[in-house]
Amino acid sequence: MGGGVNAAARLARPASALLAPVLLIAAWQAAISLGLADGGIWASPAAVVRAAREAVAEGDLAGDLLASLQRDLAGLALGIPLGLATGLALGLSRAAGRLFNPSLTAIRQVALFSWVPVISVWLGNDEPAKIAFIAFAVFFPVMLATQQGVRGVDPKYLEVAVILNMRPSQTLRAIILPAALPAALSGIHLALIYGWLATIGAEYLFSAGPGIGSELMTARAQFRMDQVIVGMLLIAGIGMMFTQAAGAAERRLLRARGLA
Repeated sequence: MGGGVNAAARLARPASALLAPVLLIAAWQAAISLGLADGGIWASPAAVVRAAREAVAEGDLAGDLLASLQRDLAGLALGIPLGLATGLALGLSRAAGRLFNPSLTAIRQVALFSWVPVISVWLGNDEPAKIAFIAFAVFFPVMLATQQGVRGVDPKYLEVAVILNMRPSQTLRAIILPAALPAALSGIHLALIYGWLATIGAEYLFSAGPGIGSELMTARAQFRMDQVIVGMLLIAGIGMMFTQAAGAAERRLLRARGLA
């Protein structure tokens, strides 16, 4: 009996999560069908479905998505290791923290998109600039989380390392890195989200090329709101997938190391 109740509850959770979107889509379609909303500005759900089918059939959607994902992964591959290394260095060395933290804090106060003119001057307006923009967005959440994780190591563990005459490299591997891992993973989790948002922003702001963001700009210029909404839904879906996958990987890794 209890198992049946639990199974029903598990099935009810995703159903309840879908209730609000289904109601919203129904209200959206009804508003356009009744003439309460302009179908040219608010493309109907039916028009959006048709646009999605056309994009899939023509193959453009898959190519643009692949280009955006490759760009995103390149930025992540650059920004995450730099963030981990910098956060680790600043966390381990208080002198380095005092020297560099004020400058890094000042840089963080400048809105991300304000760096576009600078990046364009340094790297041009094409692919290297886009990847650098994504890496810049990714760097800070990883760096800050890693630094805080290292600084948050329980002093008692470090005292044990001194008592046992552990070498600095041993202390780093056995105590500091495992203790800082949850915070670093949280930073990487955020970086995946920020990186995807920065990918779309880079495709808006730098030179046109293959990518979901560029296609959104083209669809807007052509006043194809159905295509715009298809692109927006795709961006949201990929972002949710990144969030879910990162959360699952984070929990699994922490459980494997006995930290969750």
